[in-house]
Amino acid sequence: MIVLDDNTKQKLIELYARKNIALEGNILKLIDSTDDIEFDAYIKTCTTRDKENRRKRLEITKQIQDQNKQLVESNEQNQQLMIELQQAATDAEQSKCDAETARDAAMDSLDMIQKRTQFELINLIVRISLIIIIGVGVTTTVIYMVALFVNKDTQIIGSTWSNMFGILLTNAFSIIGTIMGVKYASDSNK
Repeated sequence: MIVLDDNTKQKLIELYARKNIALEGNILKLIDSTDDIEFDAYIKTCTTRDKENRRKRLEITKQIQDQNKQLVESNEQNQQLMIELQQAATDAEQSKCDAETARDAAMDSLDMIQKRTQFELINLIVRISLIIIIGVGVTTTVIYMVALFVNKDTQIIGSTWSNMFGILLTNAFSIIGTIMGVKYASDSNK
């Protein structure tokens, strides 16, 4: 046990009274205060205060430990969410690539269908135009030949016949040129 002199005891009591500073810790267990009632009350006050401070520090430590535990759990959850977000982003990027590939395939199919339809339409227009041109040419030629065999005046029919063939040839080339121009203009490679 530690025995303090009266002057030291008095200074410790005054320090506590003036500035609220008291002894703390295990030293309180070693100080002998049995012969001085005032100093014994001081030591009991310091011991009670020390116990209260230790209890408060223990509560604060427990709170901090609980908060740290919650922070660790939150951090683990955040890391798991980040992994899930990265996976979702990767999946979304893959879906986007798949959608673009499907869209490109659909566009290629549509382009092929349009070209085939245009080609079929051009073939139909050329056939019908040639049939009409050939039909008019044959009809005009037959009328001209009939007029020649009947020995009628064929000069008017002959000039009409040559004009008709000139017009028919011009129209035939015009139709074919227009169709080829449309085909050339609609070709996406040019």
